[in-house]
Amino acid sequence: MTSWSGHAEILGAVEVLRAGGVGAYPTEAVWGLGCDPYSESATNRILLLKQRAVDKGLILIGSKVAHFASMINGLEESAINLFGAPQKRPTTWLVPHNGVAPDWIVGAHDTVALRITDHPIASALCEAFGGPIVSTSANPQSLPAATTSSKVAEYFHNKLDFMAPGEVAGSSKESEIKSILTGEVLRPG
Repeated sequence: MTSWSGHAEILGAVEVLRAGGVGAYPTEAVWGLGCDPYSESATNRILLLKQRAVDKGLILIGSKVAHFASMINGLEESAINLFGAPQKRPTTWLVPHNGVAPDWIVGAHDTVALRITDHPIASALCEAFGGPIVSTSANPQSLPAATTSSKVAEYFHNKLDFMAPGEVAGSSKESEIKSILTGEVLRPG
């Protein structure tokens, strides 16, 4: 198994992210589009590529709890422990918005969607970036999510600044979305 930590393609992708670029990378079940969540212009570019309204909000992924420290600040210890606990399937947690995440990430919601990824490439991107990145499925709004790099290329042609190497991890469904406060499942995984 390849160690992606410090890999030249990962480091190059991170430089693109830091410069306000947009790229694609494999995740647990589908390819994702990502950018620096604090770059409004990069986020708007993703929304335009996907033909997605900003009010829908976007998921952020990181490789560890510390990447989300400011966004989970204010949660009770039990909720923080749940957020950091390994899950049986990829799980995106809806966490009360405490004002840290940008409005263009939160959308029209009072929560922010956060996931700790264990996909080796997505995780390496976050680790090298030093924090969370946007993670939304790589597809225009009404089309199926890309599960291969060739499908990403078909959807977005030369409109991305990088495409990370690798493949999806083989999870059969996109991440489950759950409330960190109630445990309610809003999207089964």
